[in-house]
Amino acid sequence: MTHRHDTRLNLSAGVLSVAVALVLVLVKLWALGQTGSLAVAATLADSAMDLMMSLGGLAAIAYAAKPADDDHNFGHTSAEDLAALGQSLFILISACVIAVAAILRLLDDTVTLPEREGQGMIVMVFSIVVTLGLVLWQRHVARQTGNRVVKADSLHYLGDLIPNVGAFIALWASARFGLGQIDSVVALGAAALLAVGALRIGKGAWDALMDRQADPTMIAEIGKIAGSFDGVHGFHDLKTRVAGSRVFVNLHIELDGSQTLEQAHAIGAALRRAIIAAYPRADVLIHKDPVGVARHPDDTRP
Repeated sequence: MTHRHDTRLNLSAGVLSVAVALVLVLVKLWALGQTGSLAVAATLADSAMDLMMSLGGLAAIAYAAKPADDDHNFGHTSAEDLAALGQSLFILISACVIAVAAILRLLDDTVTLPEREGQGMIVMVFSIVVTLGLVLWQRHVARQTGNRVVKADSLHYLGDLIPNVGAFIALWASARFGLGQIDSVVALGAAALLAVGALRIGKGAWDALMDRQADPTMIAEIGKIAGSFDGVHGFHDLKTRVAGSRVFVNLHIELDGSQTLEQAHAIGAALRRAIIAAYPRADVLIHKDPVGVARHPDDTRP
């Protein structure tokens, strides 16, 4: 039930992201034709990248929602990390293109500066309002589901607010004071912000693809649950890895060796339910050892 609810929320965020990106591309393309502003061009390029990434993200969300099968026994959630890594690369490329264009324009005294700034300012205000609404919904979904693609998309759209605000300021400064080159300075700042966001998103996705462990706070909390659980005399080899919005947990617990297999199973199953109750998207595997058991000499692997 939780899985289906999360899937619906994630898909709603993905579809809304695609719709918003498409609308923003169209209105910014019109605004660029009206103003010739490089700051508007920067936000247009960003929105065009958003559209491509949102389409890829939506496909990744749909694919990651597929249940485990014979070929993918642990599910398909790593698709979220692949999509997030692809998003970061697209953002980084767009940031470099915008930065180069801004520098060249700053060095060129013959460049035509923005015109009809008022129309461009209206489009920027519209973009800010629509983007803010999308970010609020994405952050709500990300809190509910923990989906990495939605988190990455939300972070990027949140970063988009700054270039949009910057483009509005550049157009206003050009119209009010004739400071046309502020347009290029704002575009350069927007490129820097995009690059920082891309590196942050890329690192998180890369860490997940490389099986980095879960958040230390989560690991510590799982240790507390296991260590204080009734019937568990100790635990060891607590290992975790993250794949998309799922966290896989392996844990060895130490039990009274004189009890029946049925009793040992009941304790392990109850502990698994307790961990999942605390972390609903965890996939938990528990191995049971008798208290004080020594490692077999032929068992050389950890």
